[in-house]
Amino acid sequence: MRFVKTEDLKTGMRLARPIYNKNGVLLYERNSKLTMQGISSVKNFGLLGIFILEPAEPVPPMTRGDIEFERFQTMCVFSIREELDTIAKTGRAQKTQAIASDIIRNYGHLDAKINFLQNLRSKEDYTYKHSLNVAIICAMIANILNMMVDEQMETVQAALVHDIGKIMRFEEEIAAGGSLIDMPMEAKEVAGHALLETAFSARPNIKRICSQTQKMLASMKTGEDISDIRQVWGARVLAVAETYDRMTAMKMDEEPASEVEALKFLMSHPEIYHTKVVDALIRSVNILVPGVSIELNTGEKALVLTANEKDILRPVILMFRDNSVIDLADTDRYDDLEIRDIMRTLDNRHVMNIDLLKQSGIEVEEEEYVEVPST
Repeated sequence: MRFVKTEDLKTGMRLARPIYNKNGVLLYERNSKLTMQGISSVKNFGLLGIFILEPAEPVPPMTRGDIEFERFQTMCVFSIREELDTIAKTGRAQKTQAIASDIIRNYGHLDAKINFLQNLRSKEDYTYKHSLNVAIICAMIANILNMMVDEQMETVQAALVHDIGKIMRFEEEIAAGGSLIDMPMEAKEVAGHALLETAFSARPNIKRICSQTQKMLASMKTGEDISDIRQVWGARVLAVAETYDRMTAMKMDEEPASEVEALKFLMSHPEIYHTKVVDALIRSVNILVPGVSIELNTGEKALVLTANEKDILRPVILMFRDNSVIDLADTDRYDDLEIRDIMRTLDNRHVMNIDLLKQSGIEVEEEEYVEVPST
């Protein structure tokens, strides 16, 4: 599966993921072959590109929840783009609360983990998709932490607008003919947060959450002591969500960090990323689940059989070298053995004999995958 920009699409290419319009209506199903009309539809709906299957590549499995998540992302990002552009130009928020309510309604009351699907981002749409994904993560974490309704709403709204400075045009840019300038990102963030004070004057906590998060994350580079800052929980949540999405998001110019890399980074800096918030993230998204291929610190490869809810980095695994089953939670025997990272393969397709595993006394969570309609 690879990302192809809209201008490079050709007839006959097969879709790896479904395509929806702004209203969430399905336009093209997975495995559909692109026609001239299909390519025109992609351009008309403003999509920057889509995921395409290689010629001999089978369609990757997707659950019903995965498909709904894809539909929701596609539908919601248009509203976020319109709202952030309006705030940046006029200093007034119009739909932020409504968008946050929609996100909380869909992802702020879940009783199970989700597969957090990342999309490739270009320079043109990175801020909007990033804002959406960070807001979704904040909604899920706030739910696990049992935050008050108002506190959850303010945190999700802050997530939606925390990067507003990155799309604002400043006097220096206007004087330079509207082209981007080499203005420090921290300065843009501070200027953006100042705008939020006006846009959300009735909800000062939104600006407070954004400003505190910016200071917390900036201290990673500056080494500034922020222990005297009375951090609100919204800022703690936003800091974790912001960093997790930024690290794992696909980029045009570099490889994204794996979910395991991002998780290890968050866990190694408890002075910035609160332990309870990181734990809530772990309880919200699937990371080391059955079927994921991993690499150990010994260089050996293995497959996750059963997740460990108490210590996510120490699941039950199947060794590729001899098909032996190892429970990494048994630290008396395997204290020196640990997961280095998820295997970086072309894809993570896997076939597991669930019945055989059950006969061996190994409990495996079964996903209900959605069949791909024949085309």
